[in-house]
Amino acid sequence: MTWSRRRAGLTQAELAESIPVKEEKVQAWEKGESRPTFRQAQQWADRAHIPFGFLFLKAPPQENLPLPDLRTVGGDTPRSPSIDLLDTVRDVLRKQEWYLDYLAGQERAPLPFVGRFKMTDAVEQVVADIRHVLGIQVPLKKGADEYMRQLLAAADAAGILVMRSGIVGSNTRRKLDVGEFRGFAIGDQFAPVVFINIADAPAARLFTLIHELAHIWIGSSGISSASPSDSREIETFCNAVAGEFLVPEQIFRQRWASAVDWMVQLPELAASFHVSKLVIARRASDLGFISRDAYVAFYLAELKAYRDQKGGGGNFYQSAEGKNSKRFSRAVLSEALSGRLLLREAGKLLGVQPAKVRTYAEKTDE
Repeated sequence: MTWSRRRAGLTQAELAESIPVKEEKVQAWEKGESRPTFRQAQQWADRAHIPFGFLFLKAPPQENLPLPDLRTVGGDTPRSPSIDLLDTVRDVLRKQEWYLDYLAGQERAPLPFVGRFKMTDAVEQVVADIRHVLGIQVPLKKGADEYMRQLLAAADAAGILVMRSGIVGSNTRRKLDVGEFRGFAIGDQFAPVVFINIADAPAARLFTLIHELAHIWIGSSGISSASPSDSREIETFCNAVAGEFLVPEQIFRQRWASAVDWMVQLPELAASFHVSKLVIARRASDLGFISRDAYVAFYLAELKAYRDQKGGGGNFYQSAEGKNSKRFSRAVLSEALSGRLLLREAGKLLGVQPAKVRTYAEKTDE
């Protein structure tokens, strides 16, 4: 019980209040001086985000990330993954497993671009092939937001499940920490997945998307911070692909004016490449035009500005579609509406109530 409470980041007082019981009772339970009722034990498991059966184990289970951990902080491996990261990865893997079973009945062939390259290949080759597969040679001249939508649609059409969320499942109280991870990729030949942590500043998500697509193209699965300070070879390579895809080095060097203050240049360069000012600052940092500290300070300011915004909740069905990916949503809804999948099971997979599955399908078709 102590392990599960600490794992969830809860104090004894917080857990006692949520059940609710007195804090002294929680202390007595953890010491083995008394036991909770069956109902209280169920509530404990729910608040601690563990399967109920875990409370009957003789020792806490060993938990490891089911994907390679490619994150580094200052050259070191970061702290143990949080319960939120673990649950997010498991949820995505559960969806992917269902989708693989679905594909087995469709007689689909493996996607040829997954693992087509190695890290020893030229970055420019990988970039050219991603552009070719996605059918995007130059971005639409409508700004970074439209460019992002264009890339998401192209990745979906190519067969990639692109999932985006800033919370664990449908629990709005469990927000993902962008300081822990910005995304991850699953390099499966039949059902490749890209997950983007949208707790990050919107301007930074475009870089994360291409970074994770680079993982798919070299057949690599893993959890990334997509940080400029990543020291792992594979992360450095994927960062290089993302930078070259969004802001080609040769053109950027021609347009960069060393004599002009770098922040003054950002708006014009961002408009020129149809990306955000943050992507331009990131590229300038990667190429050594500005210091890493200058970029980090600019990124943190952008992230703070995003978090300080007081926006509404947005459209529920659009958010659900982004969280599940269009391709996965269409597959689940097709099976549910045909009667091959129970609405209850479809609701679990999509994170919506069974009664809303049909409405979800109607909104997806709009």
